[in-house]
Amino acid sequence: MAVDSLVPANIAAFLDTATPDAWLDEACEQIPAMLLDHANCELKAASTALGFLYRYPERTALAQRMSRLAREELRHFEQVRSIMDDMNIPFERLSASRYAGGLREVVRHDEPHKLLDLLLIGALIEARSCERFAKIGPRLPERLARFYGGLLASEARHFEHYIAFAKSECGVDEAELEARLDELKAIEASLITEPDDEFRFHSGLPR
Repeated sequence: MAVDSLVPANIAAFLDTATPDAWLDEACEQIPAMLLDHANCELKAASTALGFLYRYPERTALAQRMSRLAREELRHFEQVRSIMDDMNIPFERLSASRYAGGLREVVRHDEPHKLLDLLLIGALIEARSCERFAKIGPRLPERLARFYGGLLASEARHFEHYIAFAKSECGVDEAELEARLDELKAIEASLITEPDDEFRFHSGLPR
């Protein structure tokens, strides 16, 4: 089975730019570093979901979904930490990657554009994570391959939730939403295809 066929259809259709093979090759050589950053990413994903709760508590449907999402991300964090412990990989907090920082710095400050940007960026991050889990999984040792394969459905579901809320919570028409999404996709694509000085789960091309 071709690796690309493992990427869920909705994720493949959403992402305009595929992860470069050079990143996949590097990831296979840096499994401990990948797992460490993955653990940090799950922790940050839970924090992001909680951020929506604190920022927009009056939006009931959004708040309830983000509460559940935060708990699921923390469960994934626990699972990665368990694998790391078994592999004797110590945990440490990592600073934000170029990828995360590059997306965060383009978030607009006025509402509802801030909420729209945060939700669309959330969708992009979840979609990219799902794609990378699908592509790297078959190259990894059996336990990691099973684990990453098991994350595909949840990452795809998180992506769908972020997109659905972008459409329902921000009060913008479809044309404006699609135009902004195209802008953010272009930024995200550049971040994963340009050279990166450090390897991370969402880094670009290795130097």
